Amino acid sequence: MSATMLPPSGDVPERPGGAAGKHAAVPAASVTCDASGMEEIHRMFRAGFGEGPDLVAAVSPGDVAHAGVVADHLTLLSTGLHAHHEGEDAALWSKLEERAPACAAHVARMKSQHAEMLIYLEALDEALPAWRSSASMTDAAPVRGALDGVNAALAVHLGDEEANIVPVMETTLTQEEVDWFGEHGRRATPKGAMFLQLGAILAAQPDGGDEWQHKHLPAPVRVIWRVVGKRKYLANRAALEGSAARR
Repeated sequence: MSATMLPPSGDVPERPGGAAGKHAAVPAASVTCDASGMEEIHRMFRAGFGEGPDLVAAVSPGDVAHAGVVADHLTLLSTGLHAHHEGEDAALWSKLEERAPACAAHVARMKSQHAEMLIYLEALDEALPAWRSSASMTDAAPVRGALDGVNAALAVHLGDEEANIVPVMETTLTQEEVDWFGEHGRRATPKGAMFLQLGAILAAQPDGGDEWQHKHLPAPVRVIWRVVGKRKYLANRAALEGSAARR
């Protein structure tokens, strides 16, 4: 179900550099933080869940090794999206309701969309173990069905949040408050999966992640990524796509 877009309130200004045709840019003095990281992480969820049905379909019936790799990948995505939304539920909505009351209708819609998303995410979480163990077409069906639901819900929610919530964040939150969301997501990443998630974030960015690296990663971490992390990420991508087994 598509969202019913509400007229932007006085608390939803356009950010500097916004697309033509939207509201005029906010005076620089009124911008309190940079919340563009929300859109950057959204790109990873769009790309990751978007390719999920094809990854599942590419697993041959009975190939439990390949199914396990794909199931691990989808579990990592699900864990990330759960954490992303739990962070917003815990530390964003109440601040916006208090500091930007005119945004209340948008916040209410975000909460409703989160609740709908949770239904499909939990269905995915419940369906993955059986498919991981069997790699059967029968067990793959509920995984694909849950992914279809997640993707449909993301198509409604993410753009709505970027248009009606992120600009409000950038005039009501401090940078420290915004940075908390990134740290919350990192803490939720399972041990040993950091490079896989980092690679997915970078791959989802329009320029392949060069700008994101320089914006978010210290120089030593960028070196570690180039020397160690990228190789692990690419090996995982090969296994996900089944090419590792065919070599």
